[in-house]
Amino acid sequence: MTRSALGAFEEQVLLAILRLGREGYSVSIVSELEERTGRDVATAAVYVALRRLEKRGLLTSRLESPEESGEPHPRRYFALTDAALAPLRESRRTRLSLWDGLEPVLDE
Repeated sequence: MTRSALGAFEEQVLLAILRLGREGYSVSIVSELEERTGRDVATAAVYVALRRLEKRGLLTSRLESPEESGEPHPRRYFALTDAALAPLRESRRTRLSLWDGLEPVLDE
């Protein structure tokens, strides 16, 4: 795997944030992942992935104070950078290529 390639969980986190738009914060990301994958997701694993993706320049974050968000605690919201789109596109292309032609075997 090249440095620019995404791990499966990193890809899932980026896709969840992309789906959530401006509402991507840790709790909503975990909920989106659990809903979409049907699996329990460890909040700590999401935090680690968010930090790693932000360090790689694939995410930006902004901290909203309780006064700004209307919530009781500050929230850190995440958004994809333009740099995140290329590895997501590559990941999608690779996965579709791997799946191509397997329908007869898998649809039995």
